[in-house]
Amino acid sequence: MTLPHAVAASAAHPVRLSEEVADALAEGRPVVALESTIISHGMPYPDNVAMATEVEGIVREHGATPATIAVLGGVPRAGLDEADLDLLASDPGVSKASVRDLPLLLARDAHGATTVAATMRLAALAGIDVFVTGGLGGVHRGAERTLDVSADLTELAVTPVTVVCAGVKSILDIGLTLEVLETNGVPVLVHGSDEFPAFYSRSSGYAAPRRTDTVEELAATMAAARSLGLASGIVVANPVPEADEVPAAEIDGVIRQALADLDARGTTGQDVTPYLLGRIVELTGGRSLATNIALVRHNARLGAALAVAHAARRA
Repeated sequence: MTLPHAVAASAAHPVRLSEEVADALAEGRPVVALESTIISHGMPYPDNVAMATEVEGIVREHGATPATIAVLGGVPRAGLDEADLDLLASDPGVSKASVRDLPLLLARDAHGATTVAATMRLAALAGIDVFVTGGLGGVHRGAERTLDVSADLTELAVTPVTVVCAGVKSILDIGLTLEVLETNGVPVLVHGSDEFPAFYSRSSGYAAPRRTDTVEELAATMAAARSLGLASGIVVANPVPEADEVPAAEIDGVIRQALADLDARGTTGQDVTPYLLGRIVELTGGRSLATNIALVRHNARLGAALAVAHAARRA
């Protein structure tokens, strides 16, 4: 079915789909959701727009349709054009949008770059089952004092979208994050490794809750979760390629320094993660940014392959 125009947002269908995404979903073809916070708040311009364009290309090359998700002019969108991506990458007025921010952004006709949590929610509303990102949010270090726990974990407990990532961001308390995921009944699968990855590094010191080695097994797991009526998402942790990682022994000292600098600044709330990631780029002389880009590419390949296998099972 070819639609003459993109599917408009409405009360019945709150996410506006691009024509490309609408056609793919209507025909049962594989679609991969992509977040937009990594564009607006995760990388500097113009690296961010180049990365976003490249990742969409990788998804297409591997047989799926990319659906970058954001709120533009108060409208939730799935599937963006070149001008939309450039706006997200360069406009300082684009807000970082988690789930709690979505209602006001819509009410104000504002722009928002969606976090993992918000992207999951909008992807589910759009009917997209597979989502590729860089790293998950989670329990922040020192959360016993700050109670700083990412809404990503809450959303994973209630939204049935499979998230392909490079594990939990290294700036977080990975052990406590895994405990919260377990408590919330979220399946956590590590692809091709017995150890849970730590974003920049393949090693975190924590064992993989479950290991998978084939895309077909991942797709079968998605199907089984839905047959059981599980309402949660699924985490697929895809370790960064060895050639691109920053080893844990090296990055740990950088993260400690970035955390100390954060405390000295008194930065809190939604500004914490963007500041830390930016500071780590500075302290590593750009090496961490190269790793970040490499792992997103790697995740896009796996996510596209998973979306293809998932769509084949439903055909």
